[in-house]
Amino acid sequence: MSPRPPHAHPHLVWDWNGTLLHDVDAVLAATNASFAEFGFDPITLETYRELYVVPVPKFYERLMGRMPTDAEWLVMDETFHRHYWSAADAVGLAAGALELLRDWEGAGATQSLLSLAPHERLVPLVRTLGIERHFLRVDGRTGPSHTTKAGHLVRHLAALESAGVTADRCVLIGDALDDALAAAHVGARAVLYTGGSHSRRSLESAGVPVVDTLAEAVAVAGEMAG
Repeated sequence: MSPRPPHAHPHLVWDWNGTLLHDVDAVLAATNASFAEFGFDPITLETYRELYVVPVPKFYERLMGRMPTDAEWLVMDETFHRHYWSAADAVGLAAGALELLRDWEGAGATQSLLSLAPHERLVPLVRTLGIERHFLRVDGRTGPSHTTKAGHLVRHLAALESAGVTADRCVLIGDALDDALAAAHVGARAVLYTGGSHSRRSLESAGVPVVDTLAEAVAVAGEMAG
């Protein structure tokens, strides 16, 4: 049997941190390092997943009980990124991610990568992990770090128009409520994965499918092709 034509599949837009990249431990350690700068106690992964929200200053507000000042935010943001990127080389892909990327491409379907990680940091890491060739496009964040994904997704999809990618046939696979909000903003769909930044309870509030493995995420996305 020959593979289904590309139009029979949705286009997958993959999130990076906490989704394809299994970096939740590095993220938690960097978050606690940023909190230590101001004498706050470390938090657990369970607390992180219950309270995490984008944009990140809102997350810090939930943890601190108040919004960080501009000066505090600058220190915490710099500390987080310094600790996170010092550990990034030791972080690997989520279980089964490489095989899923290969299989999706092998079925004649398309996919791309969109992250709020800094673009200049993201691209070299994707290349080092040997997966860049599986994507039509790889985009990281440009501009300030206290942002959401919606505007970046608008630009990402605009850049993919020439490849025939349209929002109505896209499924965004991510690990955060912000991923679902971004997808809704452009008229795409979303599947949320519990292996990253949010608890299942938090993710289920988005009203989109929630799964525990990336294999389930891809299967659900495939069913959405309709």
